[in-house]
Amino acid sequence: MLMTTNLRQEGLAQFGFSFERGGVHLARSMMLDELGSLFQAAPDPASSFADYQRAIIEENCLSKRSLASRQLTLRHLKSLYCLDPQATIFRALRYFWQRDTDGRGLLAFLVAYSRDSILRSTAPFVQKLRPNESVTCPILEAFLDEQQEGRFSKETRLAASQRILASWSRAGHFVGRVRKTRTIAKPTAGACSLALFLSYLSGARGRLLFDTEYMRILDCNTDQAIELAESASRRGWIVFKRIGNVIEVQFPNLLSQQEQEWVREQS
Repeated sequence: MLMTTNLRQEGLAQFGFSFERGGVHLARSMMLDELGSLFQAAPDPASSFADYQRAIIEENCLSKRSLASRQLTLRHLKSLYCLDPQATIFRALRYFWQRDTDGRGLLAFLVAYSRDSILRSTAPFVQKLRPNESVTCPILEAFLDEQQEGRFSKETRLAASQRILASWSRAGHFVGRVRKTRTIAKPTAGACSLALFLSYLSGARGRLLFDTEYMRILDCNTDQAIELAESASRRGWIVFKRIGNVIEVQFPNLLSQQEQEWVREQS
């Protein structure tokens, strides 16, 4: 079983998923504002990592005070989002980011979630909360300690909890400052498409595409998600077909021939 899991993770890593222990949320939130400013400084979706590096380090597009701060910011953004057009999920992020401005918080969150194990580990905690239920950092801190008892100091757990709740808030799952109140996220056609794409890369097909951890982040039921997928299909972003209970979703705009081969191997 362990070998199968490792092989599966290696296959997903080809697309840009990450399963490394830890994550940027031990030091930063998902850095949505920095990501947006970086994309403004490097507007071409085909921009290379060298382009992003130059924008942050040489041009200081994120207005950092020191070279060390610029380098650290670059490292965190790369860890969260790849910043490489050769990485499938980053290229998909830029594709939908350009087309779905209302969904940018969820779009960024979905990719950060697929690459940050600490953030990913908190999904059960957030998703069990009822609408209007309140939570504070110490409550999430206790959850983190239960998940990985003794791994982090109290100070690290508390700081990570603050950043994690900040990221879930930017994705639309909470409102409030000190005490966060659970709200229902507002998924868009682009966010739904990216969630379906991540599900597809992970091996789901047909109706099972609508019942994955990525789709649960959207806070919508299957019927609502299907409506969003149909909207995305009408716009030409994805291909969505439904005949009765049979569903097929394809992503011709997002996969190269090599990546299509990788998908077949994963299947």
